[in-house]
Amino acid sequence: MSAPQDSHKDAVTGLHPLDVALCMTPLPDGSVQAQAPAAYWNMVGPYGGITAAQMLQAVLQHPALLGEPISITVNFAGPVEAGDLRIEAVPVRTNRSTQHWTVVMGQTNAQGEFLVSTTATVITAVRRATFSQDDVPHPAMPAPERCERFDTRGAMEWLQRYDMRVVQGAIPKTWDDSEHETLSQLWVRDEPARALDFAALAALCDVFFPRVWLRRARRVPAGTVGMTVYFHADAEQLARQGDRHLLAQASAQAFRNGYFDQTAQLWDAEGSLLATSHQIVYYKE
Repeated sequence: MSAPQDSHKDAVTGLHPLDVALCMTPLPDGSVQAQAPAAYWNMVGPYGGITAAQMLQAVLQHPALLGEPISITVNFAGPVEAGDLRIEAVPVRTNRSTQHWTVVMGQTNAQGEFLVSTTATVITAVRRATFSQDDVPHPAMPAPERCERFDTRGAMEWLQRYDMRVVQGAIPKTWDDSEHETLSQLWVRDEPARALDFAALAALCDVFFPRVWLRRARRVPAGTVGMTVYFHADAEQLARQGDRHLLAQASAQAFRNGYFDQTAQLWDAEGSLLATSHQIVYYKE
């Protein structure tokens, strides 16, 4: 499936490509309508990070929202086609300081059937000042200005939306079945630069290429089946980060019978942990 042809819509609207993707129109039944974002197109459909961002945004703009997100779990059940999306976010339980959501994304096919492509659960909460400390130290890395920018010319559309500066664990230059460790470390931010918020952070947690490519130096088919993001920062901390590069790190833990997992950490420019994530990814020989 090829990408739709309006991948430069942001040039017309004057909005950042991410803000175009996050534009949502309320519908009478309480759901919202959005668009499959051409600017973030992957090999087949939008890349998973932008889908996670859209599902989170449906919660963040809901009139019943309590607090800020502390986690989102996204299950990629089927492909997202070009065109309209409908997203329904439902607060299934609201407590004094936490709120639990279910979110469904889908599209109507030519036969008029609504097909679910993605499901998610989101937890939001009212954060209170308590003991706070990072237990995972950020790696020592040269400043982003001293790191070479990853060349995305000719790459998939969604890669054009990020400024990546890989320090360790770049995509293999030679696909020769040689084994490598799966750790990648890089600086990354939106392109063009954009102030960080929760939706952008959710998308950034999925910028890493499949770990199986690095481990095997073989470009096998792979795709995320499920992803969870834990938000350790509040809106104030994200505002302090602004549009600077984030420090990002990812590694795999096991490859077995067609599936592997991947953990990731993202720190702000000052070295404070903003988010961690975990994925389960399928791969083929």
